[in-house]
Amino acid sequence: MAEQFRLVSDFQPMGDQGPAIDSLVEGLGHSAKQILLGVTGSGKTYTVAQLIQRVQRPTLVLSHNKTLAAQLYGELSSFFPGNAVEFFISYYDYYQPEAYLPASDTYIEKDASINDEIDRLRLRATSSLLARRDVIVVASVSAIYGLGNPDEYRRGLILLRAGEELDRRDFLRRLVDVHYARSTTDLERGSFRVRGDIIELWPSYEEQALRIDTFGDTIERLSRINPLTGEVVHDQPAAAVYPAKHFITSQDVLDHARQGIEQELEERLAVLEAEGKVVEAHRLKQRTRFDLELMAEIGYCQGIENYSRHLDGRKPGTRPYTLMDYFPQDLLVVVDESHVTLPQLRAMYRGDRMRKETLIEHGFRLPSALDNRPLLFEEWESLCPSTLYVSATPADYEMEQTGGEIVEQLIRPTGLLDPPITVVPTEGQIDHLLGQIEERRSRGQRVLVTTLTKRMAEDLAAFIGRHGIGVRYLHSDIESMRRVELIRDLRLGKFDVLVGVNLLREGLDLPEVGLVAVLDADKQGFLRSARSLFQVVGRAARNVDGAVLFYADRISDAMAEVIRETDRRRALQQAYNEERGITPRTVTKSAEEIMATTHVLDLTRQIEAFEKGGSRVAEAIPAYGEETQVDASALRQLMEEAAARLDFETAAELRDRLRELEGEAPLEQAMPQGRQRESRLQAKKRGKAKASRAMKQMTRRVH
Repeated sequence: MAEQFRLVSDFQPMGDQGPAIDSLVEGLGHSAKQILLGVTGSGKTYTVAQLIQRVQRPTLVLSHNKTLAAQLYGELSSFFPGNAVEFFISYYDYYQPEAYLPASDTYIEKDASINDEIDRLRLRATSSLLARRDVIVVASVSAIYGLGNPDEYRRGLILLRAGEELDRRDFLRRLVDVHYARSTTDLERGSFRVRGDIIELWPSYEEQALRIDTFGDTIERLSRINPLTGEVVHDQPAAAVYPAKHFITSQDVLDHARQGIEQELEERLAVLEAEGKVVEAHRLKQRTRFDLELMAEIGYCQGIENYSRHLDGRKPGTRPYTLMDYFPQDLLVVVDESHVTLPQLRAMYRGDRMRKETLIEHGFRLPSALDNRPLLFEEWESLCPSTLYVSATPADYEMEQTGGEIVEQLIRPTGLLDPPITVVPTEGQIDHLLGQIEERRSRGQRVLVTTLTKRMAEDLAAFIGRHGIGVRYLHSDIESMRRVELIRDLRLGKFDVLVGVNLLREGLDLPEVGLVAVLDADKQGFLRSARSLFQVVGRAARNVDGAVLFYADRISDAMAEVIRETDRRRALQQAYNEERGITPRTVTKSAEEIMATTHVLDLTRQIEAFEKGGSRVAEAIPAYGEETQVDASALRQLMEEAAARLDFETAAELRDRLRELEGEAPLEQAMPQGRQRESRLQAKKRGKAKASRAMKQMTRRVH
């Protein structure tokens, strides 16, 4: 495996990227904390990638937003194709934490839906960190939440090598101990099956399965296989199998933890009874005893994370293990959009503690539940030996930590200037805005309009639409996949105006936008602070004709600061361009390139349409490239999506369609007639088994 970071890119440092990279590398030698102040479109991610290659240190990139984290993950993966670039965000599609509302005597049980693919990526991140040094992990703030003990996780590692002896019984027992489930039929992620001398295992963090061919007590061959078809992808001399879950607990540790829980329960019951809280004491005793019985019988219980201090052997008040404990001690931490990410990190602990204190007070949890928590901000700081804050608008905290020293990156490789800002009176502002929209439409440009409230965004969008202008609104009530669609459709020109609240700020790359209009720019508050206005202005900084309108009756302090700093930056950028004869240019992308960035979205929508409509797969396959043809790579990805959902009937039909495209007969046609009938019967059995599993899951939810 590669041990050195190697950046692969056709780009070379331009503008002030080169000096910025040199300053950051030099700064790491004598300062633990630095600021990279980069304007929108200046190539901050490329600068960070160059820094990683220069210092050769494992890196954690923190982002406040899952969408932006995914964007960073994609960019860094393209820069470091030969290294381990991993993705670590919250794996919940839906999460309702356990809570109690004393005012109405309402207990809310924890309810969550785990995204299987994100869980795989999280496990792959930790396994990579323990196996190699050339690792970059792009993470959300979930990186500061409790994770299993890395030492226990490492002890669960199973090493295999072709030619060595293998005690099959001991090996299978060890797989069960690290949470792999045995299967007699389909091979699923996190499971294994045994067929004669062959053991097939699908690691929880891999896209491919592992086949172990044995002869007696010897491993003859190790192969990576396609878990759907069983086709061998390649052979390998050795393999490492990491645990299927992050929380690994041996029987000895579990027995010791149960004793600690019993002791804490007795102490807590004595306190509650002394305070006259008979109901709370009875409730706590029943709930905890039930959990202890489950842990004794099956080694697990619902909400077992609330006993993590006992399971980890930690003392009361000590911090939990997190993703950061899996990194080497010389890690580099990059905090993207630090002015937003750091406040999120700071706020996580208090909200979690308030909720759990209520549960403990009313007998739903033991006091040790408080130790299942996110890190305190000070604890997180102590785990960051070297930190780079990246922001166009660094906050006071970052300035204090670095002594006010900033590495500026104000020159864009494209030569674009910061957009000019014009202040427009509010009287007649809507008519003025409509005129500006029409002008930009005539140039083939798009317009962003920011409002203060969701209702205002919806009403304004409806008003603009009545004037024959293509318009949509965007705010936090719009589901995630729909937001991606709206941004893409805006870029493709399916409509001209997008009205939103604060979602039109950090990280959106929209070179088609020529105008950003800010309503109520002079109002006080977070959405109209200097930092927020800087971010909004940046949305117009990727177009050579970009401009910003502030609708206001006065110039607030925040507006004055933004206008003053923008003028300063424009002067520096203009002087740089004139000195080097650079002509600013907009970096445009074709419709195909824009569509390619949301290829997975297309596949998701087609799969949804297929599942809802019940039509045949062939009718649900999107046509890419030529209108009458289907791209084989897209079809293959759709097949893999179906296989990942364990929908093997759909995957098989897609496989046959793929074989037809590649000039081969469908697999079923190539079989003898008896085998065809057997294959169809097996498909029916798989369908029934899948329906049965779904019914059992639904029954468990009801009960």
